[in-house]
Amino acid sequence: MRLYYHPLSSNARRVLMTARHLGIDLELVQVDLAQGAQNRPEFLKLNPNHRVPVLEHDGFVLWESYAIMQYLADLTPGQTLYPADLKARADVNRWLFWCGQDFMPGAAILNWENAIKPRFGIGPTDATEVARGERLMTAAAKVLDAHLADADWLCPNGPTLADFAIGAPIGNQESGKYPLGAFANLQRWHGQVRALKAWEASQPQP
Repeated sequence: MRLYYHPLSSNARRVLMTARHLGIDLELVQVDLAQGAQNRPEFLKLNPNHRVPVLEHDGFVLWESYAIMQYLADLTPGQTLYPADLKARADVNRWLFWCGQDFMPGAAILNWENAIKPRFGIGPTDATEVARGERLMTAAAKVLDAHLADADWLCPNGPTLADFAIGAPIGNQESGKYPLGAFANLQRWHGQVRALKAWEASQPQP
């Protein structure tokens, strides 16, 4: 089973966390995003969206990190990250969809403007975009923090795929300058995510 990824991609990291937690061995193929490897014809045959991660398994090619996480969980008998009960699974799905729709837009903007641009010398930071990203992320963080006021994990009997999905990009909160410092419930929960073996096992190497 092969995963095309980049070590600084939080989308890839949520997949790596899932695989590490489930004990699934992956052959890792690093895609050099800084050199434009995601735009080369051979990669576009795998994912026409120019993005990592991409999973290859027995001739089956799957992109979109949430779908890959679900697939890996469904391959693993007895796992609890993605429960079989319909209501419990719908609850996990709710947070996966929320992550993509509500949390990731702000995270993507701030990570691009505050972390990726300076790291790779891609022009000056756009203050207007930073302000937009902060508004989006603050709105999403309020929802997340309120939900976690009386919950240890996003879903009962966690951790689940939902915690991995949202926890991975929050790992960039310092480099991306995310406005999350005032959200105590969110930070407590993310401390629990960081304490998981899957977090340590998916940590980008220097």
